[in-house]
Amino acid sequence: MTNHIVLFEPVMPANTGNIARTAAGTNAVLHLIEPLGFDISDKAVKRAGLDYWDHVQLVTHPSLPDFLETLGDNDSLYLVSKFANQDYTDPDYREQEGKGDNYFLFGKETTGLPEVFMRQNPEKAIRIPQNDQNIRSLNLSNTVAIVIFEALRQQDFAELDKIHTYEQDKLK
Repeated sequence: MTNHIVLFEPVMPANTGNIARTAAGTNAVLHLIEPLGFDISDKAVKRAGLDYWDHVQLVTHPSLPDFLETLGDNDSLYLVSKFANQDYTDPDYREQEGKGDNYFLFGKETTGLPEVFMRQNPEKAIRIPQNDQNIRSLNLSNTVAIVIFEALRQQDFAELDKIHTYEQDKLK
């Protein structure tokens, strides 16, 4: 089972760079749905994930419909949105017989996911609880990290180093 981070029309290169770093560190595949608000060779994208860029499994899609066509019948698609009624910790993200990959679709920083698409798929929408009186939304790269690490927690952090010993270990 693979976790996929999918960004719908991202506009901020630094966010995408940070998310690319998260994808590399979690073995997630990063999907970018065009149009992008920047060139992926942009310095800001590379600067945020510079040391990690060559470890990112990157897939680009010309549009949302093109991305949706790549999903398998057994894959799970989750729409991450502040407008969802289901908490992001509610779904079962673990590997199960007959279950495919997990795809977490995040909206554009400025407008989120398309309203028509959200209304067609409300059962797929998940939300991170937040105080909506204080903020409009959480930062996209923070949101991605929160959601992907919940999926990984449920998957017992499969294929990730839970403990690592460094030559210059500061705790020893």
